[in-house]
Amino acid sequence: MAAEFTLDLNDDQKQVRDWLHGFAENVMRPAAAEWDEREETPWPIIQEAAKVGIYSLDFYAQQFFDPTGLGIPMAMEELFWGDAGIALSIVGTGLAAVGVLANGTEEQIGTWIPQMYGDADDVKVAAFCSSEPDAGSDVASMRTRAVYDEAADEWVLNGTKTWATNGGIANVHVVVAVVDPELGSKGHASFIVPPNTPGLSQGQKFKKHGIRASHTAEVVLDNVRVPGSCLLGGKEKLDERLARAREKAAKAGKEGGERVKNAAMATFEASRPAVGAMAVGTARAAYEVALDYAKTREQFGRPIIDNQGVAFQLADMRTQIDAARLLVWRASWMATTGKPFTSAEGSMSKLYASEVAKKVTAQAVQILGGNGFTREYPVERMHRDAAIYTIFEGTSEIQRLVIARTLSGMPIR
Repeated sequence: MAAEFTLDLNDDQKQVRDWLHGFAENVMRPAAAEWDEREETPWPIIQEAAKVGIYSLDFYAQQFFDPTGLGIPMAMEELFWGDAGIALSIVGTGLAAVGVLANGTEEQIGTWIPQMYGDADDVKVAAFCSSEPDAGSDVASMRTRAVYDEAADEWVLNGTKTWATNGGIANVHVVVAVVDPELGSKGHASFIVPPNTPGLSQGQKFKKHGIRASHTAEVVLDNVRVPGSCLLGGKEKLDERLARAREKAAKAGKEGGERVKNAAMATFEASRPAVGAMAVGTARAAYEVALDYAKTREQFGRPIIDNQGVAFQLADMRTQIDAARLLVWRASWMATTGKPFTSAEGSMSKLYASEVAKKVTAQAVQILGGNGFTREYPVERMHRDAAIYTIFEGTSEIQRLVIARTLSGMPIR
């Protein structure tokens, strides 16, 4: 008998989806315009999310370990359908938590992740600090240094991070730094910077085009000293990894260096479907507003959806949204079931979904006409928010480069 194939969500998944949808509709959406205008972290909304259990490690762990792989993309789509800026404030801590889960010891996980979230009465946030002013897509150009002070068993961090979600306002910062410049991206390590550590400060807070309810800032590290126990994974594991990387680089020469970079890029590949799901949520939200508007807005004595010029746009919008979701679901299922991304399916899903979000939100503004250009309707905000998806977690150009290199096996530049 052939194995059963289904795209239906099971009852548990539907229950979670409907619960998230209700929170997005009843709590996030009514507050979206206000926090977009204020350009501040929506602490009351995060607190509400904590009270009901959405803002917690337990919730994300349950979705992450969904055996179908659809838990995380389903959650992201619903929250970002509510509002992208507020949703990013709710899920941004997850970036730092994943960094600890991926690289930390059990003791580090147990110590630091609870401090990232706090509790419903005293919510906290965390920040993952990787990008730098001169090292965004080019992670090998990272300059933030971490030097080990053996006498004190401390690491000393110096440098400037940028584009850090929750940067400077976080209780816990996870910082990626260079420990061996000779090894490119293989010479990096991640460090916990505990609360109130001297030398860490917030630099410029960015006033952004979209996702304005999410705090984005520079993080300045000036002789920041952290205990040796704050190196994620521990020093013994780091020394072993660096030794292997040096041996491989010595044997393979320049060719080995290229392989090291590609291996690092592959680690990012698995996280990209989640960003694709965020983009699907924003696109779906804009499409739904445009569809409702087209059915009720009358011109020349009939609803504007009676015109093929409008109706066909809506048909294309929905088709592209559904296609994007399927790419995201495929990549998420592959990642969970251990199937290799032989065609860069993770990057495919992020690339297509982010491009669809930009296009669909622009079409929604056009369908609403003058109303779409005002802040009285949410599509202009959705259009501004959608611009980020083709930029963060790897630009569309980087996604195409990853896909092209994977398909061809060539070092395309």
